Amino acid sequence: MDKKVGIYVHVPFCKSKCSYCNFYSLPDNTSGEEVIYAYQGAVIKHIEEYSAQLDGYLIDTVYFGGGTPSHIGAARLISILGALKKSGHVLLDSEITVEVNPGGITKEGLAKLRKAGFNRLSIGVQCADDQALKSLGRTHTFADAEETIKDARAAGFNNISVDVIYGLPSQTKDSWEHTVQLIAGLKAEHISCYNLKIEEGTGLYTYKDSPFLPDDEAQSDMYLYAVDMLARFGYKQYEISNFARRGFESKHNIKYWLGDDYIGFGPAAHSYVDRCRYSFTEDVMQYVEQVKHGRRIVEHDEQMSDFENAGEYLMLRLRTTHGISEEEYYNIYRLKMDFVLELMHKYEENGWATFKDGRWRFTPKGFMVSNTLIGEILEAQTRQRTQISKPWQTDQVGDDTQLTLFDKRPVAAGLFGGRRLVGRNEFL
Repeated sequence: MDKKVGIYVHVPFCKSKCSYCNFYSLPDNTSGEEVIYAYQGAVIKHIEEYSAQLDGYLIDTVYFGGGTPSHIGAARLISILGALKKSGHVLLDSEITVEVNPGGITKEGLAKLRKAGFNRLSIGVQCADDQALKSLGRTHTFADAEETIKDARAAGFNNISVDVIYGLPSQTKDSWEHTVQLIAGLKAEHISCYNLKIEEGTGLYTYKDSPFLPDDEAQSDMYLYAVDMLARFGYKQYEISNFARRGFESKHNIKYWLGDDYIGFGPAAHSYVDRCRYSFTEDVMQYVEQVKHGRRIVEHDEQMSDFENAGEYLMLRLRTTHGISEEEYYNIYRLKMDFVLELMHKYEENGWATFKDGRWRFTPKGFMVSNTLIGEILEAQTRQRTQISKPWQTDQVGDDTQLTLFDKRPVAAGLFGGRRLVGRNEFL
C-alpha cells in the first residue's frame, strides 16, 4: 500500500456570516447545538461507512475547513479526527490542518487539538485594520490574531498559516502595505493572500462595480507589492495566492493543484478519486438524514475523461510556480502541446511567463491575468486535439510518471493506532 490520499472535512458552522463569504456555512442565528450535534454524528458515521474505501490508501493530509471548524469546539473536532484514525490509515507525520478564527478558540482548546494530532493551523486574519475587519463582519481585532498565534505557539504549533485579503472597499495602497508588513511580522510559516471576489448572495455584493473598490491597476499594484515584500521576509511564492517558508507549503492544497486524490466528508464537501469528481448535498440536515438512513448523498458526480484531465493539468499546474513541462505532459497523457507552447513563447515576450529547467511558469505579472491566459491555453489545447489525425489516446500511464512537489516515500512510516507500516504492504 503506497497510494496516498488527502481528507477534507467540511464544518459548516460559524459565529456569524462574513460579508464576503460564499462558502456553504451556517451562522449561529440559523443553527444551534442540536444541529451541530447531529452533524457531528453524521460525519463520524459517514467516515466509518467509508472504511472499506479508505483501506486502500495512506492518509497523508487532513484538512478541516468551513465555516469555522473551531466554532464547534476542540472536543468535537478531536472526535471526528479519532473516527478517521480508526477507519483509515492516517500517517503519524500526516499534515493535519484546522481553520480557526482569531479569538475564537482558547489556549486550552489549542493545547487539546495539538495533543490529539492536529499540527497545522490556518488562521483567518484577513486584515490588520480593525475598522475594515468590522465592516467585513469579522468579530475579531488584529490584537486577537496576535494573541491567538501566541497561544498556538505555546500549545506547540510550529506550522501556522494566516489568510489575508486585498482589494477591500476603500482600501488604499498605503493601508495594504501596512497590512502586509504587520502580517509578515506575525512570523507565520505560511501566508495566503487572496484578492477580494464580489460574489452574488454575499453582503458585499452591493459593492459590485462600486467606485469604492480599488480599480484593476490598484489591485495589481497591491498584489505585486505583496509578492515582493513577502519574498523579502523569506516567503517563497509557490502558487498564485500562496507563500511559504521553505518546507511549509500546504501539502493538502498541493494535492488539488497536482490532481492527486482527495476525499471529502460533510455537507458541500468535494472529492476527486480515480478520475471521478463528486460532491455532497449543500444542506446540513439533508446530509444528516441521508447518512442516517443510508440514502444517496452525492449531489453531483462526473467521470473525468482523458481530455478533461489533460486540461486540468494545464489549468491547475499553471496556478503554481512549479508550472508545466512538455515532457511531463506527454508522459502522463501521451499528447503533444505544440499549440500551447506557441502561446507560452508569446507570453514570455510580454513578461507573463518564463521558461527554466524544462518547465514553463507564469511570472507574478502573468498570475495577475492568469484567468485570461489559461482560457487561451485551454482553447489552444482543444484546437490541437481537433487536428490530431488519429483518435484521442486512451492509454493509461502509471501514477509513478506524475511528478509531485512532496513525493516522499519513507521505507517505514508510523500510523495512528499503534501500527507501523513496513515497506509497502506489511503492518506490525
